[in-house]
Amino acid sequence: MLSEPNDFLYEQLAGELQHAIEQGSLKSGERLPSLRRLAEDRAVSVATVLQAYLRLENAGLVEVRPKAGHFVRRRVDAAEPRAPRMTSQPARVAVSDGVARLSSSLRDPSVIALGSAYLDAKLLPIVTLNRLLAQLAREASTAGARYDMPPGLQTLRHQLARRAVTWGATLHEDDFVTTVGASEAITLGLRAVAKAGDTIAVESPCYFGILQAIEGLGMRALEVPCTIAGMDLDALEATLRAGGPVHAIVATANISNPLGALMNEEAKERLVQIARRHDLPILEDDVYGDLVFDGTRPRPLKALDEDGRVLLVGSVSKTLAPGYRVGWIAPGRYQERVERLKFSQTLACPTLTQMAVAELLGSGGYDRHLRRLRTTLTGQVERYREAIIQSFPEGTRVSSPKGGFVLWVELPSGIDALALQERALERRVAIAPGPIFSARQRFTSFIRVSCGVPWGPPVDAALRIVADIALELAGRRRVR
Repeated sequence: MLSEPNDFLYEQLAGELQHAIEQGSLKSGERLPSLRRLAEDRAVSVATVLQAYLRLENAGLVEVRPKAGHFVRRRVDAAEPRAPRMTSQPARVAVSDGVARLSSSLRDPSVIALGSAYLDAKLLPIVTLNRLLAQLAREASTAGARYDMPPGLQTLRHQLARRAVTWGATLHEDDFVTTVGASEAITLGLRAVAKAGDTIAVESPCYFGILQAIEGLGMRALEVPCTIAGMDLDALEATLRAGGPVHAIVATANISNPLGALMNEEAKERLVQIARRHDLPILEDDVYGDLVFDGTRPRPLKALDEDGRVLLVGSVSKTLAPGYRVGWIAPGRYQERVERLKFSQTLACPTLTQMAVAELLGSGGYDRHLRRLRTTLTGQVERYREAIIQSFPEGTRVSSPKGGFVLWVELPSGIDALALQERALERRVAIAPGPIFSARQRFTSFIRVSCGVPWGPPVDAALRIVADIALELAGRRRVR
């Protein structure tokens, strides 16, 4: 009789095998060691190896071939979406109408939500968090009876300071200000470093929430091309040297949205140096930093910050519980101003949800959850990507993200993303059109697809609907 698998051991083994697949040590189509052989080599039970293989199979990284064993799933490839050209002039932002249309469509529970970057509840430890919340409400019976004034709940800030060590950043609990999600943190950061009419350098494509904040504050955006390697620093520096009117930079060094870009260490150091030379603050969006596929936790720009010019933004909305609205900002030299703005804007954050998140961070439960989540998302993204490559019109380009759970899709020229969005919604499928990721409404033939819902017949059907509409708009071109 097989012994029971050890939870920690099989998760550790699955993580190591995933890393080997990501790094190419185990190549596409290659056979994995047999259950018994790997169990003997690693001195673990066969059940532990089997559970690790099942985890990788469910994540779409491994496939079983009858009478042959377990193999690394073959990867289907496609060209990367093209980056836009640099524009030297800033633009007024006007994305709110498009974002409102997307948000409205997502309120209908009958719609398959491929347009919103959220994770299905089955992938989140919501039951555990809610149980913690109920327990804390009973034990801390007076919690919520007073405001947790800025900088916010001390126990949460302490846990964030501890985690910062794993990010490669030395931060004290007093360096953090808790916020109502990352959205508030971004708005506070922008208000702290710029004013209405000022120009903010942003990545292009750029997460529409950042563009919305810039629009709402009456600022302007200068779009800097972004590729899978991150912001084009040559283009940024050329603009700044020419005297471009830039007052701050918004950047995502670790897993941008929608590209899934990851900057290497050299590029991160160069970006911080550019900001220092031109005396510019950097607002760093790091909400996807814990979701790098290979299991590493890359350093944020904040870890390279020597003079407090980097304002680091984070939240648990993409990893734990979007509805808890727990976020934070480490604003460096702008600490006092951010605290005052926070007090005037929303006064304080809800106490109990902060307490529950702090409890989970301190217990080690968050790290165990992350190990499982990264493996799952690696496979989900690849399955969505494979389906798009195989079913969408010939000439479609799809991103190869380094983490997170969204795909940036460039459709053949002539396919209008807004028309595609409208027709797909008529058939109960929501996608995010490319123009809302640009201050100038560029990316008219691009869409963003969220891979946050586990693969299954509903998702497969939804993607086929989008593919069929794209084929109609393309004049029924031959698919791959």
